[in-house]
Amino acid sequence: MSLVLLGAAVALPGGWVSGDARLSWPGRSVQVTGVWSWVVAAACLLLAPVVCAAVASALRGLAPQLLGPSAAERLAMAAERERRLAERNRLAHELHDSIGHTLTAATIQAAVAGEVLSADPVAARAAMRSIEESTRAALEDLDYVLGALREEESGAAPARTLADLPELLDRLRHAGAVVEPELSGELAQVQGTLSRAAYRILQEGLTNALRHGAGGPIEVRVAAGPDTLELSVVNRTGTGPRQGAFPTSGHGLPGLAERVRLLHGEIEAGPDGPQAWRLAVQLPVRLSA
Repeated sequence: MSLVLLGAAVALPGGWVSGDARLSWPGRSVQVTGVWSWVVAAACLLLAPVVCAAVASALRGLAPQLLGPSAAERLAMAAERERRLAERNRLAHELHDSIGHTLTAATIQAAVAGEVLSADPVAARAAMRSIEESTRAALEDLDYVLGALREEESGAAPARTLADLPELLDRLRHAGAVVEPELSGELAQVQGTLSRAAYRILQEGLTNALRHGAGGPIEVRVAAGPDTLELSVVNRTGTGPRQGAFPTSGHGLPGLAERVRLLHGEIEAGPDGPQAWRLAVQLPVRLSA
């Protein structure tokens, strides 16, 4: 079309000089004389680039449908898909850790409250308060995760860190567990992602100890060194996790292993002697800070 218009712009003035300037199309012909041949030629000359630009723009718009996404666009979409999957996986871990721990602790605390309700009302009330506190924290986690999954504007992610570990241990004591913590090093200097991950790892380890233990002492060790953060949870009763006390999803230890791997750490989980089960994690401080 641009070539036709350019041809007309050149031919019309020449035809006027020779006395035969015509515009023809099937079934009709119009003779252009005088100054009109120059006007029409100028119009054709101006329309040629406009038509060219319009057609080019239309082709650019149709290119993705006709040719599909480019290699760069496919890479960008794959990266976005991977980012979304990683975020959903992280949210699944958060939900599993928080809700799993809360339900386990609340179930045990409710049983304890029922047993001592008549004999020790003070202990029963303490257990009920602990249930209220732990379920409120779990509801905050649940609200955040559901908002993120629905891509809604939810509040900031609950940032529980090693600073919240004493509260977690108190909830376990209210559930009747005997907890023996051993904390060493500058825990206050452990910040950010490392501190949040350490809290979740200990939470999952303590949940498993509650779930599968038989009431024996639970040893919790946290040692913060200049290069390494060491975490361990040891249940000193039984020969390992007992099945049947609580239903399990089977995602706990694999989820912990994945979380530790992302932080470039090391994890060990298994029997520790004839009557103990041990979870031990080492996380590098410098890589995860």
